[in-house]
Amino acid sequence: MNLHADLVPAGQGASLPVRMVEKVWGRDRLPAPFTAPPGQRIGELWFEPPAALPDLLVKYIFTSDKLSVQVHPSDAQTLAKGIGKQGKEECWLVLAAEPDARLGIGFHEAVDADTMRAAAIDGRIEQMLVWHAVKPGDFFYIPANTVHAIGAGVSVIEIQQASDITYRLYDYGRPRELHLDEGIAVSLGERYDLSRWHRQVPEHGPAVLVEGPYFRLEQVAGAPDAAVLARFAGAPLLAIPLEGAVVIDGEVLAPGTCGLAGNVEAISFAQGGKCLLAQSVASAE
Repeated sequence: MNLHADLVPAGQGASLPVRMVEKVWGRDRLPAPFTAPPGQRIGELWFEPPAALPDLLVKYIFTSDKLSVQVHPSDAQTLAKGIGKQGKEECWLVLAAEPDARLGIGFHEAVDADTMRAAAIDGRIEQMLVWHAVKPGDFFYIPANTVHAIGAGVSVIEIQQASDITYRLYDYGRPRELHLDEGIAVSLGERYDLSRWHRQVPEHGPAVLVEGPYFRLEQVAGAPDAAVLARFAGAPLLAIPLEGAVVIDGEVLAPGTCGLAGNVEAISFAQGGKCLLAQSVASAE
């Protein structure tokens, strides 16, 4: 997985290098504090996974159009293909959304492989997805094998297993490669369990968002309490400030950055601030 192209160096401190990725569905004007280079439509902003947490990737995603209908394999499936642990489970926290913004996740009803293939070929698969209206604070966990698409007019932060394997099933006629054989083979033609995988995150306040099996993710408001410190103790973690700065080993990190801390005790949190903490479960074992 080559995450090193087009990186903006972050110096020698805690702040991770950034990669801005152009996409046909991206934006030439990004929400603050980000700025797109002149003439570029930026769809994703990646933070280079550090050596201490190589299996965890943090992205911002900005859309002006729909992403492809796609699916990701699991670790078990990529191991079975002999390409190592390259599965991808991910989650999205909606930061901003236009009034009609939606995320497509899962199907209205059960779909078998032949029906899914035919629908991907003729475009019906877009209407077969359930398109969930979203607003800031909506949080969705996306297990491997879940067919999904991010709609237009949203800004999300995504935390995922650090894999670049994406199988496109449908791309609205854009001239990009599809992966029907690989994608159909790993797709679950099922409804998405909204009650299990979705929640509304408070605008201000702590929230446990993910607790394994691959990573943990929490929102903290101000200084975390003893329970949060205990859950993240003893292993490296990422801090993603959303409101107010955090300080890691003396380095100030503002919103729009992502920093690596050797341990949670190395992070100082702004009073009244808001931050995400992410940690690989494997690194904490």
